[in-house]
Amino acid sequence: MELNRLNEQQLADLYRKEMVYDFPPSELKPLGAMLRLLEMGQYDPLVVVEDGETVGYAMMWLPKSRKGALLEYLGVLRGKRSGGLGARILPMLVQRYGQLFGEAEAPTSDDEAENELRRRRIGFYERNGFRVLDYECALFGVHFKCLYCGPEPDDRVVQALHRSVYADYFSPQHMQQYIQLPLSPGEEIHPASAWIEEFDPLEYERKVIV
Repeated sequence: MELNRLNEQQLADLYRKEMVYDFPPSELKPLGAMLRLLEMGQYDPLVVVEDGETVGYAMMWLPKSRKGALLEYLGVLRGKRSGGLGARILPMLVQRYGQLFGEAEAPTSDDEAENELRRRRIGFYERNGFRVLDYECALFGVHFKCLYCGPEPDDRVVQALHRSVYADYFSPQHMQQYIQLPLSPGEEIHPASAWIEEFDPLEYERKVIV
């Protein structure tokens, strides 16, 4: 099994064929934003290939410091799930980047079945070497538990690195309004209907993907 990096067109194809079905709109970054980060050198869109066949993908958001990477999206292609592929992909990512930051939706839904699904998702990461950090975050109105896999024992150091991923990209004003990292206990989550960019991601997508 190996990791292969995608170009712009390959990323666009994967996004439209897989990612829009795998993630809810409230959690899915616009394709134009991914393409812009890729051009800036701060994004690694990876596919997982086994026996010549693509079986999964991982979208990695890189801080300018290159100290670790944010595992933004991890997916196994339809028809390849429930075979333990996700657990095999994670060590490859740790080896590639040294340390990983992660976010998983907090089990705070009014729907208990949804909360159980979220707890299982967090448990998956814990079983595969991640720990739940002592801070949480809210990104564009969505409440997340924060996760980490790597050698750094100090959650404050991890928090600073984690926050830098967003601060390297968004303006201070956008950070204040939409990126609550950390989210203080009892702090009200700022509402947002979806991921909001400071530029027109559709216009950027049109310029890049013809």
